[in-house]
Amino acid sequence: MSGRSGWPDRRRAYALVVAGAASYTCLLFVWFTLPAYLSVVAADLGLSSTEAGVLAGAVPLTYVPLALVSGLAVDRIGPARSLAAGLVVFGTAQVGRSAATGFRSMLAFTLLLGVGATAITFGLPKLVAVLFPPEGTGLPSSLYLVGASAGTAAAFGLGRPLVGPWLGGWRPLFRWSGAVAVGYAAIWLALVRLADVEPRSARDDPGLAPGSLQGDARAVLIHPELRLVVLVGATYLLVIHGLQGWLPTVLEARGLSAARAGRATTLLVGANAVGILAVPAVADRYDARRTAVVACGLLAAAGVLAVLAGGTTLLAAAGIVGAGVGVGGLSPLVRAIPPDLDGVGPGLTGAAVGLVFAVGEIGGFLGPAAVGTLHDLTGSYLPGLAVLAGGGAVAAAAGLAMDG
Repeated sequence: MSGRSGWPDRRRAYALVVAGAASYTCLLFVWFTLPAYLSVVAADLGLSSTEAGVLAGAVPLTYVPLALVSGLAVDRIGPARSLAAGLVVFGTAQVGRSAATGFRSMLAFTLLLGVGATAITFGLPKLVAVLFPPEGTGLPSSLYLVGASAGTAAAFGLGRPLVGPWLGGWRPLFRWSGAVAVGYAAIWLALVRLADVEPRSARDDPGLAPGSLQGDARAVLIHPELRLVVLVGATYLLVIHGLQGWLPTVLEARGLSAARAGRATTLLVGANAVGILAVPAVADRYDARRTAVVACGLLAAAGVLAVLAGGTTLLAAAGIVGAGVGVGGLSPLVRAIPPDLDGVGPGLTGAAVGLVFAVGEIGGFLGPAAVGTLHDLTGSYLPGLAVLAGGGAVAAAAGLAMDG
């Protein structure tokens, strides 16, 4: 069912985005059950801090070689099948992680999880791009990112303190959460059919039609403005994955119980959701996306510095909130800007966002890996947190270099 201008009925389009957002909720819950249980898993499997850091950053690492290819594939097979395939792959990988016996097996299944994650990460921006006009992608992008935040919050706030103990530990939690993700793939495909929403096709709008793989890849690789978005993506991912991967463990090392450390991490996730919802809405209303990138980068840097210096005081809590709002604001911006760039548009959204994450997830891997490695070298988490704060400052500098 389509509206007057060729776009689908807005209510049904939003309903489909909300249903798609649930796939992101599943993904982030599955993804962050490992960081939520990192200290326990590390003890059970005999991991060093460096190995634990590698595992915490392994999913982002998967994006580096696969993201651009995955984005190009999403442009061709469409968002509905992409999301279903991603659910099946990362759900199966999570079931495999429940049976891991050491670092190598846990790493292998975590990398497989990352393969499925790429289909969700790029399938949802593509879904929004084909359901909404470029100037109207901000709110829908925020909706599915709130779904992602809900998954992360549930992993830390429910998975570790409640569901995991109720099921009998991290292994049954991993096994059942993976099974739920696989089951939702079938539900998603049924909902797509029931929604009866027909996104614009390449026949309706040539701007949606992808060209050759080589041509599409070249178009996004040489785009100067997109390169700055890639830099923002790399630094935002360094900060968010570094914090989400290690914040519970850092707070436990400072004397908080596992439950309180988990609740403090849900504070980060809640603040992240506030940034996701508020920043793109304000930026789009005042046509100030560049200013928003700068402000969010600075806020993220200041927040991490407060966490570094604040111990377990209110200063640290304020820093967690500030960092969460800052990186939360950057998250939808790096997804919403590419469809509005000349030479990209809806037709190359998957490829463009794929490029952002192909390079950006180098930062996503280095964030948690740096915190773990520097802790092994120095015995302190402070040097790693300083690296994360530097990432926020670099994002702000990239925003200053953007046009408009």
